[in-house]
Amino acid sequence: MNFLEIAQNRQSCRSYDEGKAVEQEKLDAILQAAQLAPSACNGQPYHLTVCRGETAKAVAAATASMGLNGFASQAPILIVVSEKPYVKSAAVGAKLKKNDYRSIDIGIVAAYLTAEATAQGLGSCILGWLDDGKIRSILGLDQPVRLVITLGYPKEGDKLRTKKRKDLNELVTEA
Repeated sequence: MNFLEIAQNRQSCRSYDEGKAVEQEKLDAILQAAQLAPSACNGQPYHLTVCRGETAKAVAAATASMGLNGFASQAPILIVVSEKPYVKSAAVGAKLKKNDYRSIDIGIVAAYLTAEATAQGLGSCILGWLDDGKIRSILGLDQPVRLVITLGYPKEGDKLRTKKRKDLNELVTEA
């Protein structure tokens, strides 16, 4: 699968096959892709916590409220992305340029992780609706939780949905 095919096939999975475990070699490939993601000054200002079993269920419960993310408890793996401090050079750049490089870097690692999940035949969903305090307590984290990513095999019959995106003419300007 080339990258454009991955982009065309990647979607937010909201229906996982609870009976099908993710093979370790697939998870390893996903984590290696995350490791290779670019970041400001190569600082990687984030930490990934892989959750399975009861820990995954507890984290999933901390993402579900107001009718959102109920499907997360079906996913056999949840990856919690927590924020870490900048490396010194990125901290200086962020302050001087008034730019939040950590948020950018966390978005990039999430994109790499979910793209490789698609390449491995897995479904994923990036969750930003979460209870930071509960997840930190469950995992013993001392830094803010920014995202939770669900991973697993989509349920049989989970079809690729039509992508609704802006027209390229609206999205892109050449100067």
